[in-house]
Order: sequence, then C-alpha cells, then structure tokens
Amino acid sequence: MRKLMVIGQGYVGLPLAVQAAEAGYDVTGVDVDICRVKLLNAGESFVEDVSSARLEAILEAGRYRAVLDPAESPDFDVCVITVPTPLRDGAPDLSHIVSAGRSIAPLLRPGRTVVLESTTYPGTTEELLQEILEDGSGLRAPEDFHLGYSPERIDPGNPHWGLANTPKIVSGVSESSLRAVSEFYGSVVERVVPVSGTRVAELSKLLENTFRHVNIALVNELAVFAAELGIDVWESIDAASTKPFGYLRFVPGPGVGGHCLPIDPSYLSWKVKRSLGHNFRFVELANDVNEHMPDYVAHRVMLGLNQRGLAMRGSRVLLLGMAYKKNTGDARESPAAEVAKRLRRLGADVAAVDPYAEPPAGVEPVELTAAELRRADAVVLLTDHDVFDYALVQEHAAYVFDTRRRCEGHNVELL
Repeated sequence: MRKLMVIGQGYVGLPLAVQAAEAGYDVTGVDVDICRVKLLNAGESFVEDVSSARLEAILEAGRYRAVLDPAESPDFDVCVITVPTPLRDGAPDLSHIVSAGRSIAPLLRPGRTVVLESTTYPGTTEELLQEILEDGSGLRAPEDFHLGYSPERIDPGNPHWGLANTPKIVSGVSESSLRAVSEFYGSVVERVVPVSGTRVAELSKLLENTFRHVNIALVNELAVFAAELGIDVWESIDAASTKPFGYLRFVPGPGVGGHCLPIDPSYLSWKVKRSLGHNFRFVELANDVNEHMPDYVAHRVMLGLNQRGLAMRGSRVLLLGMAYKKNTGDARESPAAEVAKRLRRLGADVAAVDPYAEPPAGVEPVELTAAELRRADAVVLLTDHDVFDYALVQEHAAYVFDTRRRCEGHNVELL
C-alpha cells in the first residue's frame, strides 16, 4: 500500500487525504492545530465537503490518522503541502510553506515525491520550496526526488464539482517529476491536465481567480452606478445572459470572500510589481472596487433607514448569512463580517442569523423567526443560504436590503 502525507488538514488538505485513503492509500494528515487533530482522530469532520461518516470509515479501515508533526509518521511515498498562504501588509506570507518544507526535508529519501498545492506566486516551488528541501535533506531534485506543483481547485459546498471530478492541473520540475505527480493524482481524481512547468501551473491558479475577481468587480461597480441611474442592474444582467456566445454571467454582491478572490490575485500583482516593476492595474482596480462594497452596503442600508424616518444609530439591523458563500460555514475573509463592522461603527444594534457560521464579536447570534424579523428595523441579506425561509422574511420584515436577489415585494430593496 502506497503511503501519502498531507500537510494541512483544512478545506483543501482534508478532502484530498480522505479521497486518497478511499483510493487505497495509507494516509497521514498533518496539522499544527491540536484540536483539529483530536477531532479528526475521533472521526469528527469540520469540513462540509467531508462527512464524518467518510472519515470514520477510513479510520476504521486503518488507512488514515492525523498527527501534529510529520516526524510521527516519517515513511511516505508522496507528500502534498496544502498550508495557508495569507497576505501580510499586502505581501505574500509563505511562512507556512517554509515551515512545512523544513519539517519534511529531513524525512526525504530517494524516489519520494513532494507536491505543493498552496496558492502562491509563480516561482515559489522552484525558487523557495526546492531550495529548502534540498538544503534540509542533502538530496537534489529531480535527480534524487520528485517535486511538483498542482493548484487546488476546491469549491466548498459545490454539489456538482468536487475533488474527484474537477480536472487537476499537474506540473513538475522535470519530465520525471511530472510523471510522478501525474501518476499520483491520476490514481485519485478522474482527469489530470499536465502543463510544461511549475510556473505555468502556479500562474494558472492565479489567472483563474483573477478572472473571477475582475469580473465580479465589474458587475459590482455597475450595480453601484445602475442604482444611481435608476436602472435595475439585475434585469440588465438577465437580459445580457441570454446571449449564447461571448458573455459569461457574473452577479453583484456585498464583496468577495474566501482565500481565492480577496487574496490570490494580489499574489500576482505583488509578483509583477516585484519582478517587472509594473502595476497590475486590473487587479488593483478590482481590489479597490470589491473592498469598498461593504461600505456601499452599509451606506445603502443607512439611506434605506433614512427614507423610513429612522437613523442608523440605535436601529436594529438583522444580517442574514455570515459565511462568504451560500450553504457553507466558510467565513474566511467574509464580506459579511466587514458589513457588520461598518454598521456597528455607525451605531446600529447588529444581530445575525447563520446556521453554519458564527458571527463576529459584538454581533448577537439569533434564530430566524417572525419575532426577530419584526424586531429589526432593517434586514440585510448577505449570504443566501438555501435553508433560509425567504417567504417568512418577506412577510414579517419591515425593510429588506437584499444583496443576493432572493427576496421580492414592496418592502425589498435590491443591491
């Protein structure tokens, strides 16, 4: 039985670890969070895309265990690194990749394969990780071990596309490394997409997310101007979407969240600026538009209250949804938290309903009931979870500001 180590057991690493164990691998999941490790070894999943039943099954079969340190399970054939890569003061923070590389370098043996999945700027695999692995092991890639990059394409909560059926881009620092990386992922997912090098694969991930980021910023800015012009931007989007070619549908919202959109495009902008001395104007403009959407939402709510003879200060505002996307509890970089912060700064009494995600400090968690809806001076729909009773909202709320176009009626105002 081939042995796999996955460093990082979050939204990316845990689905990979479980999928590989189900495919027959002996899997070790590494995470620095002791609470996560205890939960995983007890068969309790904290990731929506992995059920506790699946986790329990691979634990019972003896094909998975979670540890805090790679040295606890030093024997592996393939190691995949899926650690966070946040921004710190506008610059990439690769400290988690550095730490992961240093922890597995002493464990490397000839013939083993290491793959980086964490989103990062082009050149990270060969300029940073390869050097760390070689210095810590005394081995050389690709002569002694295989090294590659394969960008994650996890979309939490997506009922149609998951790890197994989403095409997987794969790359290596050499032809032999590419074959090794392709062989591994080919045994876990339905289709692999080989590319010529790690920089191509690293850039492809940033391109995917920058494409979405820029287009969402376009419709967000359009929504702002359309409202001022007295035009229903949603109807215009519906009309444009009937074109069968040359158009892709994007819709406005209260901002962008998760790791992919608020953070990943900035990696590309940072790399272009550092290496070429140029500004990536599309990314910077998209950042500016999307980062200001929570301010715009708070402003629109304030205007809506004013039109009803109410001041923001002292008004009760009920937020529906705190996660960054519907039907998940993933609140990473969620614009809903930013909207809540701005409303509270303006003096509102803010409460929130979300069956999946906890509200931030200072925001009262409540249930979605007729009484809570009637108590609120304004209801703001930020994350359109399918479990919300929108008919109840429309019936009992005095004023609804809907950023997701799920409600209708005389008391509803759309973004």
